[in-house]
Parts: sequence; C-alpha cells; structure tokens
Amino acid sequence: MGATSRGCCCRFVVLPVILVLIAGVILFFIKNKVHPSAVPTPSSNDVDKYGTALSASLQFLQIQKAGKLVNNQISWRGDSALNDGKGAGLDLSKGLYDAGDHMKFGFPMAFTATVLSWTILEYRSTLSGNGKLDLAVDGLRWITDYLVTAHSADNVLCIQVGDPKVDHLCWDRPETMTEARPLLFINNTSPGSDVAGETAAALAAASLVFKSSDPTYSSTLLTHAQQLFEFADNYTAIYSVTFPNLASYYNSTDYEDELLWAAAWLYQATGDMKYLRYATDNGQKFRGYGDPTYFSWDDKRAGTQVLLSRVHFFSSGSIPNDVNTVIDSYRSAAERVMCVLVPGSPISTSDRTKGGLIWIQEWNSLQHSVGGSFLAALYSTYMATTQTTDISCNGKTFAAADLRNFAKSQVDYILGNNPTKMSYLVGYGSMYPQRIHHRGASIPADQSPSCSDYTWLNSPNRNPNVAVGALVGGPFLNETYNDSRENALQGEPTTTSCALFTGLLSGMLSSSTAVRSFT
Repeated sequence: MGATSRGCCCRFVVLPVILVLIAGVILFFIKNKVHPSAVPTPSSNDVDKYGTALSASLQFLQIQKAGKLVNNQISWRGDSALNDGKGAGLDLSKGLYDAGDHMKFGFPMAFTATVLSWTILEYRSTLSGNGKLDLAVDGLRWITDYLVTAHSADNVLCIQVGDPKVDHLCWDRPETMTEARPLLFINNTSPGSDVAGETAAALAAASLVFKSSDPTYSSTLLTHAQQLFEFADNYTAIYSVTFPNLASYYNSTDYEDELLWAAAWLYQATGDMKYLRYATDNGQKFRGYGDPTYFSWDDKRAGTQVLLSRVHFFSSGSIPNDVNTVIDSYRSAAERVMCVLVPGSPISTSDRTKGGLIWIQEWNSLQHSVGGSFLAALYSTYMATTQTTDISCNGKTFAAADLRNFAKSQVDYILGNNPTKMSYLVGYGSMYPQRIHHRGASIPADQSPSCSDYTWLNSPNRNPNVAVGALVGGPFLNETYNDSRENALQGEPTTTSCALFTGLLSGMLSSSTAVRSFT
C-alpha cells in the first residue's frame, strides 16, 4: 500500500515537469521559427565560405567556353573553335570544352546543362541573393545554344566535335589549335537513346529556366526536347555501342535511365500526364526504382527518383491514384538512396575514405560525393518544406538535418577539412592543386605551341594560369593526392563535376523552403 502511494505521488510530480519541458521545447521552436524537421541555417562563416566557393565554381564554366567570347573576364582565354561545324553548314562554335582537353562530348555536356538548370530552378533566389544568377544562366545558355544547333533535324543530333584520339595526343591552347575537328552524329540508322534522352532532359529543364525571361527561346528549347525524346524512344540503342570507339571516353552503361529522366523533366516542363505515365509505366521495367545507385553523368536513376519524389511531395493530390502509387515507389527508392548516403544508417555505404568522403573509383573520385550530396541537400529541403519529420532506414530514422549534415561534411572535406588540409577546388583557400591537367591553364597566353609540343605538359612548374573553380578529380582511397600535370586520373577537372558542385554549394547556402512548382 505504501509503495503504491509513493508511486502515485511520483507520477503526479513528474507529469507537470514533463509538461513544462514540452512547453519549453514548443516555445523554443515558436520563438526561433524552427520546425523540428527544418534544416540548419548556414552560419555566417559557412555563408562566406560557400559563397566564395560558389563564385569560383561558376567561373570555371566561363573558363571552359568555346566560340566567340562575349564580355570575357578570363584574361588568359580568347576566341576558339570558331569553325566548329562549318563543314556541315552548322555553327557549333559554342558549347563547353569537356575537361582539360578540347573535346565537345555531347553526353556529359548535356548532363552539365540539366544539372545547372535544376540548380537554377531550385535555388534561383539563393543565386540571385548572392549575385550569381546571371552568371549561372549565362553558362547554361552557352550550352543550350550549342545543343539546339546540334539538333539539326528531327532525328539527327551532333553528339561530338573533335576526334578524341587525335585531341588527346595534343597539348596546345584552344585559341591556337590546328588539329581537325570532325563531327559525329546519331540518326535513325546510328541511334543513341542515352545521349538523345539526356539532351532532351537538358533542353526541357532549361526551357523552365527561360520561361519567364525569354518565352520564345523557352518554347524553342521545349520543342527540341520533345522531338529528341521521341527520337530517343523510337530508335533505341546505347551510343557507345553504336560507336564502340567512344567506350574509352564516356562509356554509357544503359539508355533506359535517360528515357525516364527525360520523361520526368518533360512532365515538369509541360504538365502533360503522358510523360509522367511514361515514367511510371516503364519505371520497374527500366529499373527506375529498386536498388540504390549513385547519381552521375552515366546513371540518372537516383536523380530521377529525387525529381519524381518532388512530384510526390508537392503535387500528389492532383495525380491519378494509379500513377501516384508508382510515384510513391520512386520516393521510396529515393529514400533508400539517402539511407545509403547518410552515416549511421543500417544500410549506409562502406565506400568511404577514413576521413568520411564517399569514394567509389579512382578516376574523378569526387564525382559521386558531389552527386550524392547534391541530391541529399535537395531531399532535405523537400522534407523541411513539407514538414516531413524523418525517413526510415531499416527501422532507424533520420531527419532532414541529418541529410543536410551529410552534404555539409562532403563539401567541407572538398574545401580542405581533410587529411591533406588541401582544397580540391582550384583557387579556393591557401592550398590547392597547382598543376592540374588542363591545357589552357598550363600554357602561357602569349605562347602558341603546336599539337605535339609537350613543353608545358612536362614542365615541373606551377600552371601559369589559375583555373579558378576547377574541381579536380580528387584523392585516392588512402586520401593522398599527387599534384602532377600528367596525373589526369586525379588532376583533371570536368564540367559535369563543376555543375554538380555548383548545385551542392547553392543548396548549402539556401535556408529557404523549396519552390513548390517550377512553372
């Protein structure tokens, strides 16, 4: 009896204390205007750090420009590739050089445009507030102008300018190169659904970027996107199977992911249910949702899952039930991707360096880190905006803040919080790679070496021109980096990684809610 009385008394004493604690927590969130599912607001130090890095990353897109440069701010760059396409009656002088070489590879270039468009659509206010929106849009349009011209007929697309075998034997400046620049096309008899699909996705996404500022241009982009999607879907093939010699450069493992990716973007651009039904009808058949994958220029499944999750988060009430059920499967797949990425999850990947960097392969090792982090930052914003408290990873829950903290850890590693204490972003911080594998950066602007003159490739000196914003390939698994110009494996920057890192940095600077619609 006495024990029962003491227990009863204890319960009545504890209950008010619990209520006071709960009230205090609620008051904290109200006072600070924070919902439990919110993502952390970047500190002033992070705003400065990520803002500086974002400015650098966008500058690299300017460095990579081909053609007749307009308002050029890069002192060591000039006009180049002015005759690209002329033999076929096309002006293909614009576009971006792929990496440290002078190739224009259509597959990764289109992916660069898609990711850059997605970044602008999601983080327009952040880019505008940091004074970087115009630079991002300018870089995007330099690519889309090229892609529109490359699509010279309904079922014809130029997918490459330059011969990679010849180009990769040269070490000259783009402004003075003399090597042949042949064109390569896909068509009805030599198809490439992957590159056509990615180009469709790029132009559909970009049409949304220009919809209010230049509706005529936007309409042109969308028309090309729709035609290219039909081409990709009607004449199916992997482009690097059609052209086996290209497998040594940007080998494509499939084309079905690009078809789903393009359909998802065309739905965003048009609102036409046929594109959403294409993604849902073919999702399982095309392995659009299933085992988690890493987002990259070759594999778009994780990107498609996150993009269609956006539909589930913000538009599910207007979607037919049968379609919405499949969209829910895409969202479940996206959450499995997050569960693989976030540390502490029961299915978290072990593919990391000791310092915590996502690491999959030696060539361009940073690409999967920035790709996964870009998606994690996006997904955390979707969760916060819809007040989704958590995701479940085999019974263990993670909040939006956990996804954001994972993305932050990857950014901070890249910017110098790593065992080498070196920034992998050229021009950022006090220590960064000085001899990156980049022809234009390695040769003084007043020199005109021939194709086979390797003086500057073999020079032990630092590059005379700093390619600000170049994100190098990255460290080895043991977290070492060899700063040698001949080390293309670690030291060559790419536009695809630049676009992903630009998106990731924009996400880390954003503390606002996600836009609910791109239109």
